[in-house]
Amino acid sequence: MKDILETVAGEMQEVLSQVDANQTVELAEKIQKANRIFIAGTGRSGLAGKMFAMRLMHSGYPVFVVGETITPSLESGDLLLLISGSGGTVSLLHYAKKANEIEASVALVTTNPQSAIGEYSNLIVRIPAATKKRLEAEPKTIQPLGSQFDQSAHLVLDSMVVYLLKAYPGNRSEASLNQKHTNLE
Repeated sequence: MKDILETVAGEMQEVLSQVDANQTVELAEKIQKANRIFIAGTGRSGLAGKMFAMRLMHSGYPVFVVGETITPSLESGDLLLLISGSGGTVSLLHYAKKANEIEASVALVTTNPQSAIGEYSNLIVRIPAATKKRLEAEPKTIQPLGSQFDQSAHLVLDSMVVYLLKAYPGNRSEASLNQKHTNLE
């Protein structure tokens, strides 16, 4: 088991070392300036998006997860963040097209900037990780399906929260974040 843990950690280190920090800062700045943030992904990528949405909420950002019953309509001035390893997830492509019609900003976290969703995106954060498609250009991994991409997306997005808290501290202390943490446990 120790060898597996070390291999997975090494894979993450290699992928994360290749993420363009300028792209992540640009996305963080778009989040800071957006009227509201809407996040969507499917499967495990969607779960990574929900974790990111939770941390943004703890940090005081107006954030919604697409598909939840209390999510309002997307409007101009809002940011739609899509997480798709392939960049071709059909439902997310539909969201990107709709956001363009509304003149909302679209950001994409993906392995494939030249994807269908990429064509409708104002900003792309490329994570050079393996997806379930196992394309030749993707790195090797011992992990199943798209685990390498999903884990990398989670770490990149969580790092973005740290960046936002440092760049825009306001009244965002650990105690204030903790006050927004659920108390119905």
